[in-house]
Amino acid sequence: MPRVLTGLPTNHAAAALALPLLLLLLVVRTPPPTSARPSSGPDYLRRGWLRLLAEGEGCAPCRPEECAAPRGCLAGRVRDACDCCWECANLEGQLCDLDPSAHFYGRCGEQLECQLDAGGDLNHGEVPEPLCVCRSQHPLCGSDGRTYAQICRLQEAARARPDANLTVAHPGPCESEPLIVSQPHNIWNVSGQDVIFGCEVFAYPMASIEWRKDGLDIQLPGDDPHISVQFRGGPQRFEVTSWLQIQAVRPSDEGTYRCLARNAVGQVEAPATLTVLTPGQNARSKPKTAVCTGVAGVFKDNLSCWEVSEWISSSCFLPLGLHANSKHYQM
Repeated sequence: MPRVLTGLPTNHAAAALALPLLLLLLVVRTPPPTSARPSSGPDYLRRGWLRLLAEGEGCAPCRPEECAAPRGCLAGRVRDACDCCWECANLEGQLCDLDPSAHFYGRCGEQLECQLDAGGDLNHGEVPEPLCVCRSQHPLCGSDGRTYAQICRLQEAARARPDANLTVAHPGPCESEPLIVSQPHNIWNVSGQDVIFGCEVFAYPMASIEWRKDGLDIQLPGDDPHISVQFRGGPQRFEVTSWLQIQAVRPSDEGTYRCLARNAVGQVEAPATLTVLTPGQNARSKPKTAVCTGVAGVFKDNLSCWEVSEWISSSCFLPLGLHANSKHYQM
């Protein structure tokens, strides 16, 4: 039988039993006090709505000893919304809060400021997003001999490699021999088709580019009307890009072509071979894959030469978006 407290009316006994149960429910359901910040860390994905849900509606008393130490903060550290704990600042190109009093996306790091990205490609009706932008856009030479686009990139590299003790050697790019950023690729193509070799070079002082073919003592194009060479600056600062185009390739065009880049500091080169396939040629001795590079980065596709039964098929994208007809040759 249930135990009944003596000396109390029945309704008072029920109340005496319910009171401890009510206190127990309050202890279980009451959330713990909100700390000044949730666990900090370099994970940018915890920003936004997840941040608001984690922080709650207000700030608890600041207890710095309870703050987690953020790690891997490449843009430095900033105070959290409660101005208590440290958290990782936003990197260049990440979303940020234009209103300093807001704390939705987060705050930009050292040497960065939040600006509307008005220069992007916006469709009709789209609103530019606020992004962290480096205050300086001047290149710097690092103590490691590398050129950095601006101070923010150098600081990111310094924080990523703290043991390197990376500092600014001097304003402006580092003087060095050319660096071939994008090398020409080997090409296999069918006679009568156009081929293009590309070469992208970074250097300071600026580099000059020339093309040569092994076995010839002249700089291309020479006086050959079916060979042309083009140049343009970029795509990045202190870079230059060049293309060698051979129209309607012939077997005599086979060979090794070299992109030579030189400046006042030094010279580098990158070779690439051209192999021309002709109707009736035995494809079993040829590789199955080659690369066809495009003009000004407009296209860059794989050129596949593969043997299907007794047939070989080859196709390649030509300059200005033109597409060569797919031709089949019987072996």
